[in-house]
Amino acid sequence: MKYTTKSPAILLLEDGKVFYGKAAGKIGTATGEICFNTGMTGYQEIFTDPSYFGQIIVATNVHIGNYGVNNDEVESDSIKIAGLVCKQFNDFHSRKRSNGSLKDYFLHDNIVAISDVDTRAIVRYIRDKGAMNCIISSETLDIAFLQEKLSKVPSMIGLELSSKVSTKEPYFMGDPAADYKVALTDYGVKKNIIRCLVERGCYVQVFPMKTSFEEMMKWNPDGFLISNGPGDPGIMIEEVATIKKIINSGVPTFGICLGHQLIAEASGISTFKMHKGHRGINHPVKNLITGKCEITSQNHGFGVKAEDVAKIKNMEITHVNLNDKTIEGLRYTDRNVFSVQHHPEACPGPYDSRYLFDDFITMIASVKKEENKAAVTA
Repeated sequence: MKYTTKSPAILLLEDGKVFYGKAAGKIGTATGEICFNTGMTGYQEIFTDPSYFGQIIVATNVHIGNYGVNNDEVESDSIKIAGLVCKQFNDFHSRKRSNGSLKDYFLHDNIVAISDVDTRAIVRYIRDKGAMNCIISSETLDIAFLQEKLSKVPSMIGLELSSKVSTKEPYFMGDPAADYKVALTDYGVKKNIIRCLVERGCYVQVFPMKTSFEEMMKWNPDGFLISNGPGDPGIMIEEVATIKKIINSGVPTFGICLGHQLIAEASGISTFKMHKGHRGINHPVKNLITGKCEITSQNHGFGVKAEDVAKIKNMEITHVNLNDKTIEGLRYTDRNVFSVQHHPEACPGPYDSRYLFDDFITMIASVKKEENKAAVTA
């Protein structure tokens, strides 16, 4: 169907709430869990973040597409959001470094969007009612038809999505002669996580999510990174079993976002579906170890239960969210394992938490030093 910004479009929420707007992106219909991101910039990085798979994003920033798209500003190989809701979808852009328009980018990846809606009203509604499934359409305004289609969309609770975005084959990044080897379990990893490791002297092998612990250990890694990704961590039983082995291996381990939640699950700490989640690049987090506060990039709809953490004697909370006091970081007190709920690699977002990658490298270096010392004295 021919693209036109004047075509009418509709957003229908699971509870029956309706918003009318105009078509943007591909003419069609899309379903997913609706959520909002408060970032003022970085829309391309957000759209290509695999953690957003299965979700329709409401952009709180008014102008989307105004600086076009750039081939270097992606976090995966394609757009991963299920659809977009925004106030103003800009067909034209004004940046010399741009490789094209957002409109063409959406058309190429078959992404449906709706614009010219009151995003403030939508965000306030989600904030009060909570995250829920929705449907957007620019090919039909028939509410009864759309309600029937929406009723068949599964809830995010109990939904495993990482297998949809994880690599199918292992691959390498970095210099094979680098000082450290890091095995990265890919549940939907962002490219900048890998870059942050490579920049710090790591040779990274990215493994598909179903790779066994034994298979990864054949590579003899110096560290494990458990990546971010989409879906409900509570349903990932096989992955939790693998991470239990990683935790008990003695190999330094760092978990990010979904990786944080999976480490918690593997430690006997339950996760829960949040009312609306955290998504944006301005979330305040306090580091309880240093006492310093950080502005962080976040994207998650599940959290870790604080009451369960209190029962784990060899686990401590390292970071808390200053908005709602949810847990943002954990670490073992008797082994080299730690994790954070937020995204230290950012992209988009501030660099306040980048030091966590340095902490990971320091941990790896310390363990290697002790191993080398033991080998010499043996």
